[in-house]
Amino acid sequence: MRKEQSQRAVSAFQDFLNTPLALRLNRFQDRSPQATVLSLFRDVAAQVPAYKAFLNQRNIDPASIQTFADFQTLPLITKENYLQRHPLADLCRGGQLETCDMIAVSSGSTGKPTFWPRFFADELQIATRFEQIFHDSFDADNRRTLAVICFALGTWVGGIYTTNCCRYLASKGYPITVIAPGNNKEEIFRVVQELGTAFEQVVLLGYPPFIKDVIDTGKARGLEWQKYNIKMVFAGEVFSEEWRSLVGERVGSINPCYDSASLYGTADAGVLGNETPLSICIRRFLAENPDATRALFGESRLPTLVQYDPLNRFFEVKDGTLLFSGDNGIPLIRYHISDTGGIISYEEMLKFLSEWGFDPVAELSLVGQISSLPVARGGQDAHPTREPVARGGQDAHPTREVRGIHQLPFAYVFGRSNFTVSYFGANIYPENVTVGLEQPGIKEWVTGKFVLQVKENLDKNRFLSVVVELAPGVEESEEKRQAIASSILSQLRRLNSEFANYVPPEYQTPQVTLTPTGDPEYFPIGVKHRYTRK
Repeated sequence: MRKEQSQRAVSAFQDFLNTPLALRLNRFQDRSPQATVLSLFRDVAAQVPAYKAFLNQRNIDPASIQTFADFQTLPLITKENYLQRHPLADLCRGGQLETCDMIAVSSGSTGKPTFWPRFFADELQIATRFEQIFHDSFDADNRRTLAVICFALGTWVGGIYTTNCCRYLASKGYPITVIAPGNNKEEIFRVVQELGTAFEQVVLLGYPPFIKDVIDTGKARGLEWQKYNIKMVFAGEVFSEEWRSLVGERVGSINPCYDSASLYGTADAGVLGNETPLSICIRRFLAENPDATRALFGESRLPTLVQYDPLNRFFEVKDGTLLFSGDNGIPLIRYHISDTGGIISYEEMLKFLSEWGFDPVAELSLVGQISSLPVARGGQDAHPTREPVARGGQDAHPTREVRGIHQLPFAYVFGRSNFTVSYFGANIYPENVTVGLEQPGIKEWVTGKFVLQVKENLDKNRFLSVVVELAPGVEESEEKRQAIASSILSQLRRLNSEFANYVPPEYQTPQVTLTPTGDPEYFPIGVKHRYTRK
């Protein structure tokens, strides 16, 4: 028996249960994140055999790392130079794998499994990210809530991890009941229809394309989603605000800022950050203002925008990519996962938006009134999905009066840089094409999946190819093909200034190919979809 394990578990659980969310999220105001990450470094350097060896091989004396500036000179760790070069146990404290009680698996881009051990206390850190969403967005401290886990169950990280975190919220006193049908659509439909009306709201948690497929299939079968006051938690993919609106409309969403949220997570270290009503409000403004998007992020595509707790996961930026440090079953120091993105402080973000005439706090003080209304079944009297826009901020309410606002820093994430294609020197992103498929008159025909490529014709002239998957039961036609090509072209010109200026007009119109659902070459069923091919 390992008595210290039970003591560690009890201490962590008591802290989670007894610390109010607002207090937990504001701890970084009184404790230096830089001092905290330095303390984590010293602990890992002393207790983790693999990291000791990593530093020793590079002639680094841990005692020489005294300041945060010193910390920033430490070499980056990656899967290749660190995780894959040491036995799994040596990556854990004390070289003891048994200090962890769960192992998850990720396949990664190569398909080779990577094992990620963790302990109960590690999950409690991540449960706070779920608490933020359920409390601030869904008002689940006041509403009887059924959480339906639609991530794949088994050794993969998403399903079991999410199930556990939602149960911890119930232990804290939230009126949440959890059920885990996994990615079994028939079981999801049965759960929602037989149990949903016993609760004031139903939360679907899963990968965005799968949740959309569940909603569309259910709708086609006559399932009245609006009866269940559906909320959604997503993870794993960047999506557009048009996509959020589309999916929200199909379930009867009345408030996009409060009815869904996305997690930025990784199998390596759980959830790193999460969307908040504030970050969604900002992102929706940016989606309508491409010039502001380019000014803020330096690119035409819209990244995932989350807020994060710098005491829990400490972010840095190097050469346009994100690094993070954080405690876990395998503690990570300056870990590089190749996600392109950046960080912005709360103050910098609000100052930038003010210069563009937008005050998200004032905006949320208006739309937050909708989210605090009693739950109305059926959605017949729902407020318009489109939230009112407050400009300039003269009537802004104080931050403390608006649910879902914490002065946490922001991280933005584009994903892996190799998912773009280059065409006439312009970088074209899948996100640009996605918006074209989510326009009225188009979105009903397609599933949202596509494959973007640059090809050559017989004369070796390059052209932009987009293979699009049609929705079940939708027939191919030349009229549809031309309409889809026109919509994609319109959004590429609007969102991507490189495309508009670099690509000659006669080469701008994409060549669209339509395929039926589940086409084995481009959209095989059961395989994680990739939106670009080289």
